[in-house]
Amino acid sequence: MWRAVRLWFAPWRVREEGVTPDYRFSLANERTFLAWLRTALALVAGGIAVDQFLTDLAWGPRVAVAALLLAGGGLCAVRAVNHWVRSERAMRRGEDLPMSRFPALLAVGTLVTAAVVIVAVVLS
Repeated sequence: MWRAVRLWFAPWRVREEGVTPDYRFSLANERTFLAWLRTALALVAGGIAVDQFLTDLAWGPRVAVAALLLAGGGLCAVRAVNHWVRSERAMRRGEDLPMSRFPALLAVGTLVTAAVVIVAVVLS
C-alpha cells in the first residue's frame, strides 16, 4: 500500500515499469483523473454551500449533509490519484485495467445525502 502511495508523489517511478503505452491511453487516463478531481471539488463546494447557505435547516441535518459532502470530496480526490497510478501501471504492464467499487459507493453516498436533505426539507 505505501509503495502505491509513494508513487502518487513520484510519478516518474511509474515509468520504470513495463513499456510506454500509446500516449492517447495515458492522456485519457489523465483526463479521467481530472474528471474525478472536478467531482471532488464539486462535492467540497457543495458541502461548504450547504453549511453556509442552508441556514434554515436544523443544525444536525445541515452539518450531516455538509460533512457527507466534504468527506465524499476528500475520498474522491484520494481515489482519483490512486486510480490514476493503478491504471497507468496496468497499461505499462499490459494488464487489465483495475476495477473499483468507488463509483458505486459515491452513488450510494450521494443518494444518502439527498435523502437526508429531502427529509430535512420536508420536516422543516
